[in-house]
Amino acid sequence: MSRLVVVSNRVADLTVSAQQGGLAVALADALRQRGGVWFGWSGENSDKAAQEEPKVEQYGNVERIAVSLSKKDYGDFYVGYANSVLWPLFHYRLDIVKYRRSYFDGYNRVNQLYAEKLLPFLKPDDMIWAQDYHLILFAKALRERGCKQRMGYFLHIPFPPPDLMAASPNHKALVNGLLAYDVIGFQTSTDAHNLRRYLIEYPSDAEVDGNGRITVEGREVRIDRFPIGIDNDVFAEMAQNSPDDVQIDIMRRRVLGRKQIIGVDRLDYSKGLPARVQAFGRLLEKFPQTEKAVTFLQIAPPTREDVSAYAVIRKEMESLTGAINGKYSDFNWTPIRYIHRSVPRDKLAALFRGSQVGFVTPLRDGMNLVAKEYVAAQDPEDPGVLVLSQFAGAAEEMNAALIVNPYDIDEMANKLNKALTMPLEERKERHRHLMVSIRNFDARSWLDGFLAALEGRTNGGDVTEDAA
Repeated sequence: MSRLVVVSNRVADLTVSAQQGGLAVALADALRQRGGVWFGWSGENSDKAAQEEPKVEQYGNVERIAVSLSKKDYGDFYVGYANSVLWPLFHYRLDIVKYRRSYFDGYNRVNQLYAEKLLPFLKPDDMIWAQDYHLILFAKALRERGCKQRMGYFLHIPFPPPDLMAASPNHKALVNGLLAYDVIGFQTSTDAHNLRRYLIEYPSDAEVDGNGRITVEGREVRIDRFPIGIDNDVFAEMAQNSPDDVQIDIMRRRVLGRKQIIGVDRLDYSKGLPARVQAFGRLLEKFPQTEKAVTFLQIAPPTREDVSAYAVIRKEMESLTGAINGKYSDFNWTPIRYIHRSVPRDKLAALFRGSQVGFVTPLRDGMNLVAKEYVAAQDPEDPGVLVLSQFAGAAEEMNAALIVNPYDIDEMANKLNKALTMPLEERKERHRHLMVSIRNFDARSWLDGFLAALEGRTNGGDVTEDAA
């Protein structure tokens, strides 16, 4: 069995038995089963990063290899190109892309640095799996150094349609970088289709035949959908063990006859948070019976605070929540509870279970695991209702949710009211369908499906057909 080499921008902490998310756990387990390497940035900055040797730690049959970055590389690569260009571009937000040539130079430079630092640790039969938008040019950098190993790439965020992709001055370099991988995985069939369309409409290193077969210099490249999931059983068990403060809050709401709507998202402009708050305000306005009968809990941990666009949305959220609370609050009822900090995962699970509506309305999202976590956390005998954006990748498979347009404030308010008043039998039926979906596409199936493709054990299209 070939070793697995996982490459991510930030290297995982393999000393922690339960990572923050289920995907890190699944990847770490796969590494332990096969033996291998997890390589990435240590999170540290050093002016001598290019000359420093990687820090290598051994955990059983897994090597953890971490490198540092210079402050300039961090600024150009991570803050600049990855998060000020690629992130908004791939989330369809051309209006806030901040392109500079120096950013792309830094992005390429760090991908080259990662390839150079990893190269001495590779074995001829290794399988290399790169994660996410930071590493689009990584395989090409390895190929230029003579690597022949099988290489896979998974994009955790959306991939834009060809006309948006072409708005980037570096779109040809990015796509040709992707084509250096043997397997290119996406969250949804729409994302995979967007890349296929690009290859037809724009010149690239690829040859596409009449059957859609893609070859690059005689090497076949597979583009497919591999929907990400969670460890359902672990999360469900976690949800049933409420911390004391959460249990007290749930009991208090039961006594008062109040329901709770919950949203959990990083404070990111792609998540549709301001429109979500406005929709809750419209709910209170259109349906007066909801006053004092429902609260909205929005947890929005900070993220990428060194990127200017995030300061703007933070001010907007504080202004909107303050305005609605000022208009509707009473001495014993605050309509919106807005928490701008991280909350432990076990507490989140219990909060999901104790909330009657899960409100997940990104403007664009690769998958959105919060939607799946909310469903997994529910009591099957008295489940809550998921209100889900049509532009979340999860909507492709979770059509038993109440699907909404996150740009339509009135529709979201109406669907919230429908969720709050939905009869028990309908809630149970919708929950049963959603559970089938998230069990079919859990963290293990994502991992096994991608590795099977990377090893060449499945033909192109198998995962997509099964997932449809």
